[in-house]
Amino acid sequence: MDKAALRQALIKQLATLPTKTVEEQQLYQQLFALPQWQQAKSVALTISQAIEVNSQPLIAAAWTAGKNVYVPKVMPQRQLAFLPYTKTTRLIKSKFGLCEPAYQADLVQTKFDLLIVPGLAFTGKGQRLGFGGGYYDRFLAQHPQTTLSLALSPQFYPVADWPVEPFDIRIDQVITVSR
Repeated sequence: MDKAALRQALIKQLATLPTKTVEEQQLYQQLFALPQWQQAKSVALTISQAIEVNSQPLIAAAWTAGKNVYVPKVMPQRQLAFLPYTKTTRLIKSKFGLCEPAYQADLVQTKFDLLIVPGLAFTGKGQRLGFGGGYYDRFLAQHPQTTLSLALSPQFYPVADWPVEPFDIRIDQVITVSR
């Protein structure tokens, strides 16, 4: 299946997933048990959209544990700028409908103890089908670091059912739920 068709099919499926909340709880438990999470002092992740694994519990857990949280802002030329996110950070809705912090060049960070990468589909080998802009592939090509993704059951594939390009950056670890 080509990437565009698979993206559309997954978006439809994820929008109506009846077990999403149960699966999310399993993913959170697995993540919180990992040394990568427990030892991380800085965590970067997105503010999730409705079809994605809800990142608000992750953000709250990170704050409670005293971790520094960073969220991306979409920049020109398909770049990402990660900025601090605290309980007092004001978010602005972008032209893509994403909630992002205002850009402040002096606050941009590029290295984190753990970067939780979003996507639509993943394999156990860390292959990832993103949303189509290549933002994370560009960022990770410029700033390699420890990455992890959380995959709901419809998002996890034994092998890539999409073309994997040479510029697609693999994720270090994909956590999914047992079926």
